[in-house]
Amino acid sequence: MNTKIIIAIVIVLLLIGGALLLSGSHTATIPAGDSASQTAPPPGDNAVSEPAPLPPSVTPPASGNQSIKEFVVTGQNYSFTPATLTVKKGDLVRITFKNSGGMHDFRIDALNVATRRIGSGEEDAVEFTADTAGSFEYYCSVGNHRAMGMKGMLTVEP
Repeated sequence: MNTKIIIAIVIVLLLIGGALLLSGSHTATIPAGDSASQTAPPPGDNAVSEPAPLPPSVTPPASGNQSIKEFVVTGQNYSFTPATLTVKKGDLVRITFKNSGGMHDFRIDALNVATRRIGSGEEDAVEFTADTAGSFEYYCSVGNHRAMGMKGMLTVEP
């Protein structure tokens, strides 16, 4: 009899937990660009050791009062256009990274943001909430592209 009561309690708890999980508003979206699907750079293009890949940014869905800022950033050998982006703290930011030449990625280490490494003519997108005010460098982590000037600045205003 004691075992039946324990089994019944466990089943009830599992049902309640499952119902809460399915009805909860704590869902997250994972943007396009899975760091596990990154491809290796072409031979000779990685003279500098690569930083460890960042996990894709996980962003909660936009609430009714959250402003969404969308940008298209184009990368080419060896620059980003535009080279500066400005958002407000709390904004949901969507950056579509388009590569117009070479092998590149888009990273903001301090905000845990990274696209996958893509080739010429490809694009990838990331979404994140700008929850920290300040200035944050974005850059390409391929080889020595950053040192060659492939970087920009995201400013998050208070």
